[in-house]
Formats: sequence, C-alpha cells, structure tokens
Amino acid sequence: MAEDYKSSIKKKMLAGLFVTFPLALSILAVVWLFRILDGILGGVLYRLLGRQYPGLGLVLSLFVIYIFGTLATTVLGKKMLDRLERFMLRLPVFKSFYSTFKQLGDAFSPENRSAFKKFVIVEYPREGVHSFGFLTKECSIQGRRDLSAGGGENRQCHYTVYIPTNNLYLGDVRLFPKDQVILTDISIEEGIKILLSAGIAAPNLIIREDMTHVTHIIKVPASGKTAPDLSPAVDGSPVPGEPAAVLKENP
Repeated sequence: MAEDYKSSIKKKMLAGLFVTFPLALSILAVVWLFRILDGILGGVLYRLLGRQYPGLGLVLSLFVIYIFGTLATTVLGKKMLDRLERFMLRLPVFKSFYSTFKQLGDAFSPENRSAFKKFVIVEYPREGVHSFGFLTKECSIQGRRDLSAGGGENRQCHYTVYIPTNNLYLGDVRLFPKDQVILTDISIEEGIKILLSAGIAAPNLIIREDMTHVTHIIKVPASGKTAPDLSPAVDGSPVPGEPAAVLKENP
C-alpha cells in the first residue's frame, strides 16, 4: 500500500513537472521580453514625465516599430529609410554592426524571397552524418587558366548551403558539389519550424526533388539499438528495418 502511494505521488510529481516546466519558461520569456521592450524607451519617458509607468515604454516601442513598418511599405518612406541607412553606413563604428545585423535580418525576413532558396539535406559534419540546411546560392568553380582560354568544360557547379548550428541565427556556410546536395520538397517556413523544434516538426515522408527513383530510405531499427541512418537502395526495394521516411522525386 505504501509503495503504491509513493508511486502515485512520484507519477503525479513528474506529470506536474512536465506541465509546469514549459509554462514557467514561457512566463519567464514573456516577462524578460516585456522588460527589454519596456526598458528601451521607458528610461526616456521617465526623464520626461518624472514618473515610471510600467508598460508605457512597451506601447511606445511597438508604436515606433509600427511607424517604421508603415514607412517601409510606402514609396516615400522607402526613400527616407534608404537615406537614413546610407547615413548610418558612413558612421565609423556603427556601420560594422549595422551592416551585419541588416544582412542577418534580411536573410530571415519573410519578404526576402532570394535569401533561402531551398531546404536541403547534406552529408555534414562528417561522412555518414546528414544535416538539414538552406540552399542560399549556386556558383561555379573554374581554373584561371581555363577561364582565360574561354573553356567551360572544366567548370564545377557547387551549392552554397547555410547549416544552422545554434538555434537558427548562428551556423556554418559550406560549399558542396551539386550532386551531394539533396533538394527536398519542404518549404523554407516548414524547414525553420523543423530546426526550431529540434526536429520534432519534421515530416515522416521527405520527398527528394532531383531524382526519378528511390535511392535512400531513412530506417528506424525495430530494436532501437542502432541510430537511424541513410542507406542506399540498389534496386529501389525497402532496406531491412522499419522505414520512417523515403526520399524520392515528385512524379
């Protein structure tokens, strides 16, 4: 009886922990964000009004963001912001930080359709280990001697892939041969969700776009003793194991 009572308490405590943990973190994140946004202009309002009004700095910050967003969507506003940006890029120290953060913001902006072109899979950081990434650019590598001779037969096509390593905003930029990059049917928005959710939002079926037949099957062993891998299927038949996802091309 005592053992059942202890087991019941332990079970309820664990259940309560898993419920309150994300809730507490969410509350702390909201409070932290509120303090930061409220503190941006809260100090200025305190000097002007002589009193502290919690939340007023947040409201004013959101209003300023809305004004800049309105200006960015109008022709006259864009010209004003362009002039302001050119002025800030002339400042000796400020321009280094601004240009870096500006490029980072443009890369993840939903209005920028040219930053991330495709959500891809590459073999990285070592052979046999595959990672998700974003295709950012296609480029060619050619020798200077071949270039001066006007020949393009030795030109090697490569893909520039951004591979996030810390959440989403920090990562590695790697150059892969074109045939080593797996183009998927996953959209950029869905790819961001997959990375932010630590892979939980990944679909069970990933379709490869640049192939006409099945070449890889991601296996989940029934025993669970070995890690999932990507194994080649010579004749397109399923590899022993329980398939979790098949990489193939859309018909």
